[in-house]
Amino acid sequence: MTQTPTAHSPAEGQARAQFTVPAQHPMVTVLGSGDSLLRVIEKAFPAADIHVRGNEISAVGDAREVALIQRLFDEMMLVLRTGQPMTEDAVERSIAMLRASERGEGPEETPAQVLTQNILSSRGRTIRPKTLNQKRYVDAIDKHTIVFGIGPAGTGKTYLAMAKAVQALQSKQVNRIILTRPAVEAGERLGFLPGTLYEKIDPYLRPLYDALHDMLDPDSIPRLMAAGTIEVAPLAYMRGRTLNDAFIILDEAQNTSPEQMKMFLTRLGFDSKIVITGDVTQVDLPNGTKSGLRQVQEILEGVEDVHFSRLSSHDVVRHRLVGRIVDAYEKYDSENGTENGTHKGRGKAGHAHKGK
Repeated sequence: MTQTPTAHSPAEGQARAQFTVPAQHPMVTVLGSGDSLLRVIEKAFPAADIHVRGNEISAVGDAREVALIQRLFDEMMLVLRTGQPMTEDAVERSIAMLRASERGEGPEETPAQVLTQNILSSRGRTIRPKTLNQKRYVDAIDKHTIVFGIGPAGTGKTYLAMAKAVQALQSKQVNRIILTRPAVEAGERLGFLPGTLYEKIDPYLRPLYDALHDMLDPDSIPRLMAAGTIEVAPLAYMRGRTLNDAFIILDEAQNTSPEQMKMFLTRLGFDSKIVITGDVTQVDLPNGTKSGLRQVQEILEGVEDVHFSRLSSHDVVRHRLVGRIVDAYEKYDSENGTENGTHKGRGKAGHAHKGK
């Protein structure tokens, strides 16, 4: 895409840019079905007029906006050349990254670098980060022995950690995967659930099983679990063990006590990696019990080979309404004296489902 002055006596500060879509890429891949991607771009750049003619796309208007549109189409083509489709969500995230870069807040990574980083390909689908913070989180897992992924529901912190664990197992970086959660009641007590202890714990571990089924052949999972290659167990089962040559994930870590968090961290053995995920705004601990996840940030921040990745509502990769819901709750909590899901003087607030 080349940027030139407009041919029709442009106002000062205006510019024109033109982009030719290569013949091997159908225009629908660039503009979206029913021009859905084009509408996202037009809405994001109201100070520019975008026109399409054949395989030519032109933009006329504010010079800064036109420059960003030029960069956006360049990034979109880089993604499309990898065979990965562009979605409305991917276009919106690309625009946000480019605007941040323009303000001087942007990262070294480009939108195409973020959107095309493959973690794991399984059963006909590829798992990859969808936001800049997700990419940095995944990169941190590669670089550090202990990584904390802290953020609201829907930001992919557990799912991406699981994908990295499966990748590490398949590439023989580790010999086993250990997945664990604290068994803390969120509105119902374990004693009232039917069945054996393992069956009682199962509802807490079910989200981890579900993620595994997305990433591995479901028929292989019972065999891997029977062999001890994959272990899914409540946090209490970690006590007294040293975990060598393993990729260990502690999920829902906001529901650990400080003592449980210390116990878990000191299970680390040789050639192992730990990822700890949680949301400090969704604590289900009894009143007065401090969250181990909240405390550990004060203790380990700055310790070598320990990294804290913080995700926000901007990294929610579920329905876009989920990010707005997270923001609305945060605003309500700040305006109504609510801290970590607990109203002052009123006990615990209700808890929503906290899938990752």
